[in-house]
Amino acid sequence: MASFLLEIGMEEMPARLVGAAMAQLEELARERLARERLDFEQVRMAATPRRLALLAAGLPPAQPPLVREARGPAVKVAFDGEGRPTKAAAGFARSQGVAVGDLVRRRVGEADYVFAVQERPGRSTMEVLREAAPALITALSFPKPMRWGDLDFSFIRPIRWLVALLDEAVIDFELAGCVAGRLSHGHRVLGAPVELASASEYFDRLREVFVIADPAERRETIRGQVRDLAAAAGGRVPEDPDLLEEVANLVEYPTAVAGRIDAAYLSLPRAVLITPMREHQRYFPVEAPDGRLLPLFITVANSGTDHLDIVRAGNERVLRARLADAAFFYREDLARPLADRVEDLRRTVYLEGLGTVYDRTARIGALAGHIAGALGLGAEDRRHLERAALLAKADLTTAMVYEFPELQGVMGAEYAREGGEHPAVVRAVYEHYLPRFAGDELPQSPAGVALALADKLDHICALFSQNLLPSGSQDPYALRRQALGVCHIVLDGGRHLSLSGLVDHAFRGLAGFPFKLEKEAARREVLEFFRARVRGLFLERGLAYDTVDAVLTPDGDDIADAWARAAALQEFRAGEAYRDLMAAYTRPYRLSRDASPGPVRPSLFEHPAEEKLYRRLGQARAEVDRCLERADYGRALGAVAALAPVVDEFFNAVLVMADDPGIRDNRLALLQEVAGLGLSVAELSRLAG
Repeated sequence: MASFLLEIGMEEMPARLVGAAMAQLEELARERLARERLDFEQVRMAATPRRLALLAAGLPPAQPPLVREARGPAVKVAFDGEGRPTKAAAGFARSQGVAVGDLVRRRVGEADYVFAVQERPGRSTMEVLREAAPALITALSFPKPMRWGDLDFSFIRPIRWLVALLDEAVIDFELAGCVAGRLSHGHRVLGAPVELASASEYFDRLREVFVIADPAERRETIRGQVRDLAAAAGGRVPEDPDLLEEVANLVEYPTAVAGRIDAAYLSLPRAVLITPMREHQRYFPVEAPDGRLLPLFITVANSGTDHLDIVRAGNERVLRARLADAAFFYREDLARPLADRVEDLRRTVYLEGLGTVYDRTARIGALAGHIAGALGLGAEDRRHLERAALLAKADLTTAMVYEFPELQGVMGAEYAREGGEHPAVVRAVYEHYLPRFAGDELPQSPAGVALALADKLDHICALFSQNLLPSGSQDPYALRRQALGVCHIVLDGGRHLSLSGLVDHAFRGLAGFPFKLEKEAARREVLEFFRARVRGLFLERGLAYDTVDAVLTPDGDDIADAWARAAALQEFRAGEAYRDLMAAYTRPYRLSRDASPGPVRPSLFEHPAEEKLYRRLGQARAEVDRCLERADYGRALGAVAALAPVVDEFFNAVLVMADDPGIRDNRLALLQEVAGLGLSVAELSRLAG
């Protein structure tokens, strides 16, 4: 079994693209090898800022033979009574490129047929990879690819070398002005060119020239170094997977270095201190066991252990300047109360055609008030909500948020606190941006929940009104994230709200602005957009696809209620009573779904089984109604399932499609009511089984 190595060496690509590029190359390689009928035991990926590589192990020396079979005419048509081939056999053989004598006979069903069987030998793995390797590179796609020189070729960064090996042999091809060979390159400063004798030695040989090619190994190396440095100072580094990932993709040979922070800066709010470190410098903050920040940071150099004092001093100098700027912005912002900045929002355009941020603040306040009523907030919470809605966007005019946009909401809460606002107002100002990303905390305070929902719903409806819908992977206004935020807030809090009602109220707030998408069309698009998010969220949480489809009916827009119904239905499907449920529902539904029989008339009953079903249906309906009032959907499903024996008895005793149209319609009406009782919990007809 052979190993295939492909390495693309290039100028440094952005750290944020390294992981995605590696995943894309792996997917393309797996698909191509499978398409070429080349089995493999393992695909191992490698990536640094200067290289993208894959190592596929366990490849065969050649493709397996390709056997193709084509069925021709029946034997009795292909050969006459004396066994001689007919024109049909000759024509079929000629069309398949085989001799008539090579046709084989096989039985299919009740008859014998002739088959043309052709075996095409597989190509050598080297021959296949000579075509596949450059195709994998050209198939990679990147945002904003570059061109260089006079080449009619683009890539994320200029390609400087290519390595392509099948065990010890070079896979020769040329691309982007580079000829593939066995020469790779080590660390730009510490390393040197390295000639690879075989594909399997790739990771070990690169380590010799100061390149840790495996991103997971780099991450763990950095994690360990940072942890040890922090522990030596009596502290720890808060978990930050995103920062760790980015730093690992910035370096090839990491060395962690601890630096000092001027203790005077520790009086700044935590976010003011950490954000310049993290967002601008990619430093790890260090905190004491009690959570206080220590006057220490840790950076990761792309170097060895020489001259670390110079590295440390340079980073301390840069951070000192960053923190000095942050401290200045903070002091300048505090000189003016947050409430005084609200009027400045009149000069800030929200989006062309949708007014200013001040206009949006008014819309959010009105929508938040409506949500507060739907959630039953008390008078005090409503006062805090009204104040928080007024102040929520005021920090957009501050120097700190202008410099660090990721601090919006965080600084608003800080400045509101410094301005003496009520703690509930401060909390709501902070929470109204939550959740900011997948897995982020959710708003918890009553005012924060209402304001966060209003902010996101107004943003989504406003953009849809301008026909600025997400398409494919393009979502420049983060509408999917905002919609998922609404879903998580509603679902995780068990908050029963009419989504369509909220959307209608949000669109009413936009009435003074011109719509670029007809209002009703925009409304439908928004609701379908949310429906897709809710469906994905339910599936992600482990619900079966048909269970989800059964509860997400067009007229059901209470997300929390839909979840309760779906969870109850999924649990019920795992029990023995589920068979009874479907027996009580399916046949009545199929027989009566297209009928229009009118109400049930007991006076037309001809058999005791009809009377019994009607009576038990009434009892079951009363039980289901009581269960629905308590949202006890599992018990409601059980009440429907309990009808199964009576339904069976009914079908065994009477002919539904009686000759008398009155009797027939009355029986269909009774079955419609049975089926309708099942539909009171979910659209059971959508269940696959």
